Amino acid sequence: MTDQDVRYESPVTVDRREGPHGEVVLRRRGGIYEIIANGCFLMDTSDGRSERLLVDAALAALPAGRRDPAVLIGGLGVGFSLARAAGEPRWGRIAVVEREAAVIGWHRSGPLAAFSGPALADPRTEIVHADLVAYVRTAPDGGTSHAVQAVGEYDALCLDIDNGPGWTVTEDNGGLYSPAGLRACHDRLAPGGVLAVWSARPSEAFEEALRNAGFEGVRTEEIAVARGVPDVVHLALRAA
Repeated sequence: MTDQDVRYESPVTVDRREGPHGEVVLRRRGGIYEIIANGCFLMDTSDGRSERLLVDAALAALPAGRRDPAVLIGGLGVGFSLARAAGEPRWGRIAVVEREAAVIGWHRSGPLAAFSGPALADPRTEIVHADLVAYVRTAPDGGTSHAVQAVGEYDALCLDIDNGPGWTVTEDNGGLYSPAGLRACHDRLAPGGVLAVWSARPSEAFEEALRNAGFEGVRTEEIAVARGVPDVVHLALRAA
């Protein structure tokens, strides 16, 4: 069966959950799994190039010689970004923040374990069940839980939330890309750290928003897609 045949095959609902942010559905179309939130397509397992670039570009942008950098991945999705990070021995700590319990469950004991199983078993990996917008804005409370990291302790933030800053399915997610949200991301980074943001389309306005939030070296890398405008990864640095 060709990719085109799969594209037009009727999807089969594997699981459907109601959560605090609405409905989230896992579908299968041939051998491809899709995540749908509130009726809107988010991502599938057909490719993953842009999700892998998100992590690779962040690592490449870090200062040379930085030892065991810590990365925060915002959004577990179908697991491509996590798997890429776990496959790179240069990363130290790997934290993934995911707010949907259903998505975490699909990876831990469901069909998506095929894409993330070894990465979840990696001792560097930690899954944090939390809302990313709140997580990056909240300073640690002095507790000892390793799930709460100190402000400025991440060397890289790799964010793949909704369909990017220009089109969010869930209204609350827009706060991540607001001036306050971007400033919180800036403050979560160690000096010289990098913010990498996946988006379904390029955005000069978002580049300007990154500069206004205090980031330096703002640039955009494009990833060609079969049809339409390219996916992109926006990159920005916190001053060393």
